[in-house]
Amino acid sequence: MLSHHLQSALKDLKDLIQITQSDIKDIKEAKNDSQFERLAIKEEKLKSFENKKAMIDHEISTLMTTNPDKELPELLNEEQHQSLSELKTQLSTLREVNKHYAKLVLTVSNLYNTFLERLVPTEMQGYNKVASKDPSILEVRV
Repeated sequence: MLSHHLQSALKDLKDLIQITQSDIKDIKEAKNDSQFERLAIKEEKLKSFENKKAMIDHEISTLMTTNPDKELPELLNEEQHQSLSELKTQLSTLREVNKHYAKLVLTVSNLYNTFLERLVPTEMQGYNKVASKDPSILEVRV
């Protein structure tokens, strides 16, 4: 059962990496709608991975409890060792891909905020930014 959960968790991780790579490609091309459409799928995959990780933890805990005199490496077969190693590698890959995506999101967010600030000047009222009270902030010409 542990092997099944490991393989299933790996599949979810690979899917998350692929989705995030698609998001990176789309943010570079300013295709925001497709990113938002994938958000639900991404959240579903993340929840699925978290559930499978909990099942993996439970299976390993059960193995350790039923065999208290053995170390974990002795309890796992070669396939399980490889799956755990690949799981670690894929988690690291996902971390790097997410870090790259986060940098792009921050850059785009700053760009939009700068544009908005230039179009609609704001002023600070205490700790809050509010639109300028000047009624002629935007001038429309026909």
